[in-house]
Amino acid sequence: MLKRLHPVAGAIAILMIATFWLSTTLSELFGAPATVVAVKSAVPWGLLVLVPALALTAGTGFKRAGGRRIGLVPAKIGRMPWIAANGVLILVPSALYLAWKAQAGTFDASFYAVQALELAAGACNLVLLGLNMRDGLRMTATSGAGLHSRAPT
Repeated sequence: MLKRLHPVAGAIAILMIATFWLSTTLSELFGAPATVVAVKSAVPWGLLVLVPALALTAGTGFKRAGGRRIGLVPAKIGRMPWIAANGVLILVPSALYLAWKAQAGTFDASFYAVQALELAAGACNLVLLGLNMRDGLRMTATSGAGLHSRAPT
């Protein structure tokens, strides 16, 4: 069960963050202000899917590792505090603040400064989660359990 749940939850998390990031970027570049408001208002609701997906990914990953700290496992575990910190300290508060500002129609300097920070932190989390996904695929490809070996480079 964990073998299937972990990658599915991870893929959902990556897709959600990519959707938030692309929607924000495209609405700002090509959309009307009403589109920006709609996107910024929808993102906090999307957190109701993203946050459990990330928690499930982390929990099942730790469970699958079973306390082992060999091969690619330490790299994957080492990225998790950065992913979590970005989410808790930057992404969630930014999403809530930007939704509030957008719904008020206040597209001022603080809105765009926080949005730039949100986009940077979101891109960082996409990269970190992508690296974890890559390492997970390597681990799965190199052994059945995937926890003991490194993929050839």
